[in-house]
Amino acid sequence: MKPHTLSILVENKAGVLSRVTGLFSRRGFNIESLAVGPCEEPDMSRITIVAIADDEKVEQIMKQLNKLIDVIKVSDLTGNPRVERELALIKVTAEVGTSRAEIMQIAEIFRASIVDVSPKSLILQVIGDTEKIEAMETLLRQYGIKEFVRTGTVGILRGTKAQQGNK
Repeated sequence: MKPHTLSILVENKAGVLSRVTGLFSRRGFNIESLAVGPCEEPDMSRITIVAIADDEKVEQIMKQLNKLIDVIKVSDLTGNPRVERELALIKVTAEVGTSRAEIMQIAEIFRASIVDVSPKSLILQVIGDTEKIEAMETLLRQYGIKEFVRTGTVGILRGTKAQQGNK
């Protein structure tokens, strides 16, 4: 069992996301990460799902996804050269003085941006792979994380090979 990143090109219509995620839940798969947004074609969206399963079960769910009418193409990015990223916003308790300076140093090390400053907190924006986000979260816990939100993973194949196409 390992994480699989599935890229699903779908028609941009109401109810498609519900049908896709419903297929996962009916088969007992837990979705670890989910991101959806418009893509290079104006009438299509790309759904990126990370689920933990063995190769055989992922192959089975990909076949079932391809049977859905609004699904154009399903690709398993796992094992292929790819770029994957997440975005996280982290609101941290940051009193003026030592803790604020330390948090700013951590932000610099992780190439995070400070996107909001208030008298008692900072909001940091960090972009990277899952491990980078989790490492930064771990370091910031000692200061007191007030809120933590993150997108799901998005991914794209490296090189000239594209994920688009017909079933």
